[in-house]
Amino acid sequence: MSPTPRVVIIGAGIVGANLADELATRGWNNVTVIEQGPLHLAGGSTSHAPGLVFQTNPSKTMTELAGYTVEKLLSLSADGRSCFNQVGGLEVATTEARLEELKRRLGFATSWGLEGRLIDPDECGKRYPMINRDMVLGGLYVPSDGLASAARAVQLLIEKASEAGVKFIGSTPVTGIEQAGGKVTGVETPDGVVPADIVVSCAGFWGPKIGAMVGMPVPLLPLAHQYVKTTAVPELAGQNELPNGARLPILRHQDKDLYYREHGERIGIGSYAHRPMPVDLDELPQVRADQMSEHRMPSRLEFTEADFLPSWQDSQELLPALRGAEIEDGFNGIFSFTPDGGPLIGESPEVKGFYLAEAVWVTHSAGVAKSVAELLVEGQSRTPLHECEATRFEKIQVSKEYVSETSQQNFVEIYDVLHPLQPRESPRDLRVSPFNVRQHELGAFFLESAGWERPHWYEANSTLLQELPEEWQAPERDSWSNMFHSPISAAEAWKTRTAVALYDMTPLKRLEVTGPGALALLQRLSTGNIAKKPGAVTYCLLLADDGGVRSDVTIARLAEETFQLGVNGNIDFDYFRVEARKQSAADPAQWVHVSDITGGTCCIGLWGPLAREVIGKVSEDDYTNDSLRYFRAKEVHIDGIPVTAWRLSYVGELGWELYTSAEYGLKLWDLLFEAGQEYGIIAAGRGAFNSLRLEKGYRLWGTDVTPEHSPYEAGLGFSVFKDKTDFVGYEALAARRAEPASRELKCLTVDDGTSVVLGKEPVFVDGEPAGYVTSAAYGYTVGRPIAYAWLPAGLAEGDSVEIGYFGRKVAATIAAEPLVDPKMERLRG
Repeated sequence: MSPTPRVVIIGAGIVGANLADELATRGWNNVTVIEQGPLHLAGGSTSHAPGLVFQTNPSKTMTELAGYTVEKLLSLSADGRSCFNQVGGLEVATTEARLEELKRRLGFATSWGLEGRLIDPDECGKRYPMINRDMVLGGLYVPSDGLASAARAVQLLIEKASEAGVKFIGSTPVTGIEQAGGKVTGVETPDGVVPADIVVSCAGFWGPKIGAMVGMPVPLLPLAHQYVKTTAVPELAGQNELPNGARLPILRHQDKDLYYREHGERIGIGSYAHRPMPVDLDELPQVRADQMSEHRMPSRLEFTEADFLPSWQDSQELLPALRGAEIEDGFNGIFSFTPDGGPLIGESPEVKGFYLAEAVWVTHSAGVAKSVAELLVEGQSRTPLHECEATRFEKIQVSKEYVSETSQQNFVEIYDVLHPLQPRESPRDLRVSPFNVRQHELGAFFLESAGWERPHWYEANSTLLQELPEEWQAPERDSWSNMFHSPISAAEAWKTRTAVALYDMTPLKRLEVTGPGALALLQRLSTGNIAKKPGAVTYCLLLADDGGVRSDVTIARLAEETFQLGVNGNIDFDYFRVEARKQSAADPAQWVHVSDITGGTCCIGLWGPLAREVIGKVSEDDYTNDSLRYFRAKEVHIDGIPVTAWRLSYVGELGWELYTSAEYGLKLWDLLFEAGQEYGIIAAGRGAFNSLRLEKGYRLWGTDVTPEHSPYEAGLGFSVFKDKTDFVGYEALAARRAEPASRELKCLTVDDGTSVVLGKEPVFVDGEPAGYVTSAAYGYTVGRPIAYAWLPAGLAEGDSVEIGYFGRKVAATIAAEPLVDPKMERLRG
């Protein structure tokens, strides 16, 4: 039996201590934890964390991580007390908008298997007697929420892991990380180097300092967050045995950016209502380990009372009992925020063996530790981490300026009611396609993704609504689904299906893979047969080791050793380049180079039944089926512009993805737009695009399909080449295929023809929660709303289900897919 790797964990807070324990539990006890503060009070965020654990989250992954944290802390006990006080969680609404939001949040809880219910003002008052019932319109109650004793948990975890052989070193700063041959070899301290095969940074808001030691950006901003404890409240006298005890539910007053918990006879109040207070790590107070105390630590800054006073007044209105109390103790505690609010987990693409587990709050701490332990020991987390991958951000998104602005905005919006499509207001116009100037001229309404400006519809097409046939006209929407939507999308979908449209596909991330080992790399990593003649285009999957779908990609073989890939984001780019580096090192004759060509190129989707007529006016190349069949590519010229034409379509219509370098982009747009005038050409946006792709049953990775799903249950079995056995994940996939599927991705149509849901809503079968919606849109071609949902495998076409939408149930029916052009006649025409 080979020895376990030498692991060094940097940071002995709630994440680092949990990770040490999770590794030891799995038999990895050659672990050293290094902490710059004293082990009994490390002085980081864990040391002052209020410990409130509200599990409900729009993210299934984050809800699962919180659920495991509750489970783990409940099991961790000493002297008859566990490290989790399951008092329940109560979120109250004092506005109608918040009450509706709580209905949506209950939908999230139900979708992810978390028990919760909406309660009326009277029950809110019974569960939290001090509350002003006249203010409250209702609440969301989750009985399994509660209070984590974070600092106590750390001490018990240190004891438990130490007994299993883990070594903890306190009062010792990390001064550097040694490397050799692109791998970590040790961690430098004032007392010498601790050898390591794996280093995991669990340093919390100090994470950027540790990442800099290996040249890895850690897009995290430390921000101060206000927390106070009141003097004794008479209504709580004698109710709690322990000074820090609690019996009442943890409480959120999100309409005023506040939360509350009991501390014995006192109330603790946390506020996000104040201005963002970014922290410069170099200016933090220097506190020696022997001087550390509950009230003196690097992460506990001086209280700025003026910032808190409005929240104190709001708190006294919600909890009138506080009018007889005072603020006894207050501080500005440091927490970590990221550009999208998620944690940062995963291995550096540049330095093998260096991992992050940063920007993790107590709520998700044990769950993240478990996932990282699985990642290290098994090679993959059992909870999908695609939303948490440290490499998910584009280069512009890890810049100091971007991280600072967006993290501060996340602080401001942390309790806001945010629509799923709601774009950030700033920074904007970071990444624009060469067509941007024309899009503005056409009145494009832009939303933002990964820094890209993406048109969702064009006001220039509003005149088409007067021509729109009745059967294409969509019903009026409710106010929520109508946000960031325009009826113009119906006209754009109509023109795409009946004439021709231009779509800006430039934001699709494009990679170029070249070299003598390019084919071998793509064959090994993907499920498709890439060994075809140049000109072939293949849609296929990247699988994880357990056979789950880690991504889907489209690969065009442009020459013997040159391939162009359409991928889902930076995570895919890093995966390919890391694997290429390994292959090149193992066999220099099979070297591969992977480059991101997105910024230097652009793409137009020219789609619709009249697309061939349009392109024929500006190009002498042959675009017939005899010359350019479906899923083929070739080099063409459009009025002299060199273009690579891919014969495929994500909207289900005849046409091509037309790629060229960015310098020619605007000219290409103008040529096609002018040539298409006599055929009724329009520019169309993402609103129409999403509707059309759902009508064709095209899956969106990360939304409809994630690493927890296999190709077969996701309806993507066709993308696995049946005669291929030597790709990543093959053996696990074969085993999964041999077992009957317990769930499947199903197409639903809404019975009333009008109710448009947006995604993540629970789906009920025979009145019981059975699954959840992934993608949804109004199907303009079919004249009714569409939703895709994960449901039990036994359900069949024609079966009835119900979708939970803001507290009401919407009847839907399982439909055969695709809803449009099932014989692919339009695509292949």
